[in-house]
Amino acid sequence: MPVVQQGQINTTALIVPDVYVQIVPPQVSLLNGVPTNVLGIVGTATWGPVNAPTIVGNMADYARQFGAIQARKYDAGTQVAAAVLQGANNMRVVRVTDGTDTAASGTLTAASSSDASAICAAINQGQSGLRGPSNFVVASATGSTVTLTSKYTGSMGNTIVGAIGAGSKASTSRVTVALPGQVPEVFDNIGAAAATVATATLTGGTDGTTTISGSVLVGVDTVPRKGMYALRNTGASVAFLADCDDSTTWSTQVAYGLSEGTYMVGVGPSGDSIANAVSVKATAGIDSYAFKLLHGDWVYFNDTVNGSVRLISPQGFVAGLLANLSPEQSSLNKQLQGIVGTQKSYQNLTYSAAELQTLGQAGIDLITNPVPGGAYFGTRFGHNTSSNAVTNGDNYTRMTNYIAYTLNAGMGKFVGQLQSATVRRNAAGTISAFLQGMAQQNMIGNAQGTVPYSVQINDANNPPNRVALGYMQADVKVQYLSVIEKFLINVEGGQSVQIARQSTQLA
Repeated sequence: MPVVQQGQINTTALIVPDVYVQIVPPQVSLLNGVPTNVLGIVGTATWGPVNAPTIVGNMADYARQFGAIQARKYDAGTQVAAAVLQGANNMRVVRVTDGTDTAASGTLTAASSSDASAICAAINQGQSGLRGPSNFVVASATGSTVTLTSKYTGSMGNTIVGAIGAGSKASTSRVTVALPGQVPEVFDNIGAAAATVATATLTGGTDGTTTISGSVLVGVDTVPRKGMYALRNTGASVAFLADCDDSTTWSTQVAYGLSEGTYMVGVGPSGDSIANAVSVKATAGIDSYAFKLLHGDWVYFNDTVNGSVRLISPQGFVAGLLANLSPEQSSLNKQLQGIVGTQKSYQNLTYSAAELQTLGQAGIDLITNPVPGGAYFGTRFGHNTSSNAVTNGDNYTRMTNYIAYTLNAGMGKFVGQLQSATVRRNAAGTISAFLQGMAQQNMIGNAQGTVPYSVQINDANNPPNRVALGYMQADVKVQYLSVIEKFLINVEGGQSVQIARQSTQLA
């Protein structure tokens, strides 16, 4: 009485009389959507891995892995802080350098060369049953000298202090490695003669930020990938290059956004004029739903770490908001948190209708106060750079990427199956179930309340000659809910206005 998985036996060639049980998997699979809250940020830092996407959930995570935020252009931490203020909590941060970054180092002296080797082994390999290798330094020995080199390049390494002395047990040594803001690492009872107490503060670490440019932030798309390209396959649905106001990078960012399903957020230079912004955007030839361009009206931000109110790019505020919104939503009219002012508002100026129209026609978004909802800071259009009125909304970009990449991630299970009427129904049912779930959550729909999607997998779009070649085609249509951008109210008032009301009294 064998029990087998469906398809493991030939049910038309059974000889032995018996009970044959086939376990049949659920015929309609269920798709769970891919995450839409992953935010990619590329910029500089004082510590941490270079060109390696690192998970950051909050500012404490960032400080632990990359150091404190810096009051300088291209700083990743500053933009992380702006994004966190909007509720962003699932970020992938890529640190970049200009190649001149160096690691800090310092030396300690052991009793002998063999003792130095034992100390290095404890630091680099960890101690059995005690602790793992150091997260702060790498140790090397030259004679009786132990050189401690910071694990990462950057100026934060200059704050590392190493100390050596007698261990808790007789005839042993202890090494302590301390990094401000972190729990000190203690390597005790090392099998080396008790060392003379000494300390060393590491020096020589540099960040490699002197010549950061747009090309450095973009990076290269060959292994090992660098800069923006290090974000490939991280699932970042929204991403930006911190403070990158170089228009020559925009077309490259568009290509990346289209290839990864990532909504890229760019920005113009600080203090840019409207006329120049429109001209530069036209020259760059950017007209794509994959790229959102913010006007160079930069934002004043209260930097409590460095104790100043300083001017930063608006990217972190807008990208953080988008990552925190459900994909059917637009950034239009949503309140942005943590903004002290903009370059425009600091001059007690507001945008005229003509200025807004010029920017809107050019496909350039911006942060203003007020917005239609009231006297608060928010994005004024909720648009990308596409000139197509049906694809230029934030919601189009994010919903299209969400649906496409969810189907891409979940429908591969049908590849390799036999194309039968049952398999077609199962595939169509799987897609329909996903879309029905979106409709129930009011992520898709229409004002008429009709079914907002259709899925076709039948002979009409799968003719025999295509089926014979191994193709199965699904034609899926999804109707997005419209974002209200222009609310027109007709008001007729006056002493002569007549109001006609239908009586509801019973006869």
